[in-house]
Amino acid sequence: MNGSATRKFFLISCFLCCLLAGAGLQAQTAVVRGVVTDAAGKGIEQAVVAVQTTGLGTQCSPTGAYTLEVPCTDNTINLVYYLAGYKMQIKRVKIKEGDTTLLNVMLQVADNVGTEVIVVEKNARNVPGLIQLDVSKIPYRPDAVGGVEGIIKSYVGTNNELTSQYSVRGGNFDENLVYVNDFEIYRPFLVRTGQQEGLSFVNSDLVANVQFSVGGFQAKYGDKMSSVLDVSYKRPKKTSASVMLSLLGANVHVEGISKNKRFTYLIGARQKSNQYILQAQPTKGVYNPSFTDLQALLNYKISKSWEMEVIGNYARNRFTFFPETRVSSFGFLNQAYQLNVYYAGAEYDQFDSRFAGISFSHHKTGSLWKWKFLASGFQTNEYETYDIGGEYLFGELQTDKGKSNFGQIKTYLGTGYIHNFARNYLTVNVGNMGFKGNYDGGRHYIQLGTTATATLIDDALHEWERRDSAAFNQPYNPNELRLSYFFHSSASFQYTRIAGYVQDNIRLDSAGRLTANAGIRYNYSLLNNELLISPRLQMSWKPRVKNDIIYKFATGVYGQPPFYREMRDLNGNVNKELKAQKSWQTVLGADVNFKFNKRDFKTTVEVYYKHLWDSDPYFYDNVRIRYTGKNNAIGSIYGIEARLFGELVKDATSWISIGVLKAQQKIIDSPSIDGYNNYFPLPSDQRFMLGMYFEDYLRKRKNYKAHINLMYSTGLPVGPPTGKLYQNSLRLPDYKRVDIGFSAMLLNAEKKKYKGKKGLKYFRSIWASLEVFNLLSIQNTLSYTWIQDNSTNNRYAVPNRLTTRLINLKTLINL
Repeated sequence: MNGSATRKFFLISCFLCCLLAGAGLQAQTAVVRGVVTDAAGKGIEQAVVAVQTTGLGTQCSPTGAYTLEVPCTDNTINLVYYLAGYKMQIKRVKIKEGDTTLLNVMLQVADNVGTEVIVVEKNARNVPGLIQLDVSKIPYRPDAVGGVEGIIKSYVGTNNELTSQYSVRGGNFDENLVYVNDFEIYRPFLVRTGQQEGLSFVNSDLVANVQFSVGGFQAKYGDKMSSVLDVSYKRPKKTSASVMLSLLGANVHVEGISKNKRFTYLIGARQKSNQYILQAQPTKGVYNPSFTDLQALLNYKISKSWEMEVIGNYARNRFTFFPETRVSSFGFLNQAYQLNVYYAGAEYDQFDSRFAGISFSHHKTGSLWKWKFLASGFQTNEYETYDIGGEYLFGELQTDKGKSNFGQIKTYLGTGYIHNFARNYLTVNVGNMGFKGNYDGGRHYIQLGTTATATLIDDALHEWERRDSAAFNQPYNPNELRLSYFFHSSASFQYTRIAGYVQDNIRLDSAGRLTANAGIRYNYSLLNNELLISPRLQMSWKPRVKNDIIYKFATGVYGQPPFYREMRDLNGNVNKELKAQKSWQTVLGADVNFKFNKRDFKTTVEVYYKHLWDSDPYFYDNVRIRYTGKNNAIGSIYGIEARLFGELVKDATSWISIGVLKAQQKIIDSPSIDGYNNYFPLPSDQRFMLGMYFEDYLRKRKNYKAHINLMYSTGLPVGPPTGKLYQNSLRLPDYKRVDIGFSAMLLNAEKKKYKGKKGLKYFRSIWASLEVFNLLSIQNTLSYTWIQDNSTNNRYAVPNRLTTRLINLKTLINL
């Protein structure tokens, strides 16, 4: 990082520390003490006693006795009593400053392996960069993407409402990890636009809990550099179902449990069609997208200590497109241009993926160890085929309102033909096998694991573009016919990686105010024999102050071994010797809970810094990432994020997320090339983002609600299609979008007037929603089409717009 950047980062960090230090006031406390016993009256050693939703707790003595000092920020608190192998209990306790309360608790032995595990060290508030997502809002939020990813994008920013992909703290889409019930999830590889993308793996109808880490995550999580999305699916307690219908598709889910409570099932099916949304794009034609997804999670309790879980997914994505015309107008009031394109041809894309996993969990009653053995397989078959030609007419518009041809082309600047062709085929098979272990030793919570991953790649790439302007081929050569670009390659190979970790969650004091997580991760690739060692450390400290505040710190090394996409360069050649991209990351932040107007609020602030080396430079091509296939760059990313969560209106959740960052890189093997000898922006250098979600309801009819989702992001770097990264010195226009939704509960089975009525006994609730996407009809720009006039060699950047205003109707039925 250069001197100027270092000074800026230092000043921001000092300002944050001074701001948070001002919260330190002397605490008002009370004491709760007692004894924790089993059913026989014997004291339970090492049982955890903790204040719910805080990092404050203690551990019982060999006789089961405990003493816990608690802050008197409220008149009542919830105390959690827990030890592995026993049923957790939550007790509500009244407290008063200076008083001592006696509370004895008896814990029952757990009757199933799947008992919820809560320890002080794993509390989400103690972990730097961790956000607990509120999945209950997903069915009602107005969002074209929807699901878990829709919420994430409101936290980290976006510039494209058509994709579920997201960029976190200056990283790209490929730097994000996704886990579902401890299984790592993969996404399609050939997708280049949001129109092709289809459904993400995570089915929000099946979700019970979501934790999202935006950086500085623990060693137990895999080898990516930006974020971790850790999803836990439901464990059904009863039989229920839901149906959702909208203009964009339909969702159905069923869940249940057997009479002996040993078997549970969770099944979901989704059908989505973007046809309605795509009709609002500038390029008109026949869109026929069809995305289908089927998932199932089955759980069976084999015995008191053994449990089996099976998860499966099949995704069938089809995208057919027959473009017809496009009209794009842009410019200023006194100088405007228009591009008219008349197309011929079609595009047909197919993305089929299958995933299956099985796990066996072992936890003997009373044992401090818990083991989990996992195996999974993933396969994707992808075809991207198109043959589309477009004849274009480009000119300057008449901007003088006094002219009879106002708004029409007054001067023709160029005419030509663009022909795009592709026959790209890819098959990827990934197999995983490994185990995980947890040891709950009270002050120490040790986690370890190892995984072997085998990957098989079979790829064929054939893609080209031909441009003609005024009867001259581009690039022009009088002696031969040249294409704008031509890629033709094939690759078939396999490789194996072995990875593992060990980490310890440590409570450094008896009250649990000072905690640490120290771990180390390793990864060895048999393809290029590279060994990665990644030490990581997270710490949290809750001072004895009046305000409920936790300070957090994280640092560590994060490596990302190359998958196939990173190995393939701009011409389609595969570099099997490519090393892992690496970063050293540091995070410093605070988490504050407070009350305002008698309502609960929470704010988090974090500053972060990433030093990058062995980076593989890349370009954005819509949502596709094209790498150079070389470890020839260094870089840095630094910034600050702040979030506020609370109830601006009682019983209605809202949040605000703000982020500022700078992401830059430098090519180190071309210092003599003008432009590469200095730092220049990364393609993900989104300097500022603001995301907001507000919820409200009618005062006398709380079942009538309004939801507003707002997003603002500064533009990403962009440049002409020359293949030179340093020329990405221009910026896309800022992304601005407002979505609004209105929902009403048409039926609530809990109300007396509906109870006992025939035909309604199977319904729990029925909701209807009206959503308006892009309420202000703002024309956001995703990228540019570059038009060159062969007579003047001038290049014009024609904006590729996103969607305009649309209305969506939705019905949600809970059974």
